[in-house]
Amino acid sequence: MLNRTVHRSALLLSVLIAVVGGVAVGAFTWWMLWLALGARAETPNQLDLTKIALGITAGVGAAVALVVAYRRQRDSERGRFAEVFGAAASQLGNSDVAVRIAGVYAMAGVADEFSARGRRQQCVDVLCGYLRLPYAPDEGASHLVSKSQRIEDAGTGVERVYHYRQNDRQVRETIVRVITERLRRSAEVSWSACDFDFSDAVFENADFRYAIFAGRSTRFTNASFTGGRDTTFEGASFLGKRVTFRGAMFRGGSTSFEHVRFTHTRAARYERDTSGTTFADATFGGPVNFDNAVFGGARTEFSRTTFAGERSGFANAKFTAELTAFERTVFDGARVTFTGAEFSGARVVFTAARFYAEMTAFDCAQLGTATRWRSGRTEEVTFARAEYHGKVSFADAVLGGRLITFNGGDFFGDINFRRVAFDAREISFERPKAWVGVHFDWQGSSAAKPANIRPEQWPPIPAETPAEPTT
Repeated sequence: MLNRTVHRSALLLSVLIAVVGGVAVGAFTWWMLWLALGARAETPNQLDLTKIALGITAGVGAAVALVVAYRRQRDSERGRFAEVFGAAASQLGNSDVAVRIAGVYAMAGVADEFSARGRRQQCVDVLCGYLRLPYAPDEGASHLVSKSQRIEDAGTGVERVYHYRQNDRQVRETIVRVITERLRRSAEVSWSACDFDFSDAVFENADFRYAIFAGRSTRFTNASFTGGRDTTFEGASFLGKRVTFRGAMFRGGSTSFEHVRFTHTRAARYERDTSGTTFADATFGGPVNFDNAVFGGARTEFSRTTFAGERSGFANAKFTAELTAFERTVFDGARVTFTGAEFSGARVVFTAARFYAEMTAFDCAQLGTATRWRSGRTEEVTFARAEYHGKVSFADAVLGGRLITFNGGDFFGDINFRRVAFDAREISFERPKAWVGVHFDWQGSSAAKPANIRPEQWPPIPAETPAEPTT
């Protein structure tokens, strides 16, 4: 009853708006003609008044008919959307794999046809929701629909039955392919403006090359990337305000984010804590490549991320976000490369990072921009309490900005600062935890040490380890 009342009220309001608008247009037209042609007002006779009345009545009737026809068409479209959407969703829930694959294309067709953002988003949410369903990759290509297992529990035999969606791997690969095709520049119908929520989804051999994610939010939170082949986002663009791979797991083959752009729009001050790009708590179990990637916007976060693959690369990457954070990040494996990378945001944080790889290279990197008056200044680059084990090289790097601190660092290995441009206003190496195997150009001649480097006494004296209390 309430919906019917609201519907009638909306229809009445639409008719009134149409009538008032028609009268206003007619009055304005008469006034313009009167000004242009110099027409003079005369007292109308009864026949003229009748014609005017009939004309107004016809205009009102036409406006009412137009509004009614428009609303009838809109209601018809709503009904048709509900019908085709329901049919596609029913196919996706079918037990037969061929019907489910057909359902993927049917749902994509519905999204293509109904361009209204809400309806297209609804279709996208269903496809993303399917990927978020529980999935066991080992059973992804199985023809079985169920499997029973008998186990002993406290001396009693218990039979458990596990149900599977038959050959679900093919369905999931189809969904990823259909989505990616509509996110590329070549797509006839683009879904780039939609939000995508792949939280907890499992991807096998995911291929998102050259996809453009321009919606407000793109989520891969706790997603799992696996498979025998590579996972690739090469050349993709993430343009929304919130992009998250928080807690994602990358296993199996290599992962490529080469030439990826994380250049979301600048966020308002109240949104800065939630906007940006984050890979916090993610784990890269295999090789990963961020070479030539661009990280912009309010925030880029790799805090507590683990790089455990043979190679992890950020060569020539550009970090322009206001905050770039690698806090407590673990760099392991054979080689970590930041060669030629540029860090030019307001704050760059490597606090408590652990450089455990056999070789870590910041060669030719630019850490902080040169100090400028009121603009373009990197306020702080901090490696406080970072651990350097193995071979770490900053050769030919530029250390600029206002303040760069390596305070409390654990330098124990082969750490190279030769040919570094110490351009920052102040650079501090005070109170290191350990100072073994660190090399500078002024080795053995502290008088050649630049004046902007602290402490004055060189080399720095490691902080004393407090004695353990006696009992």
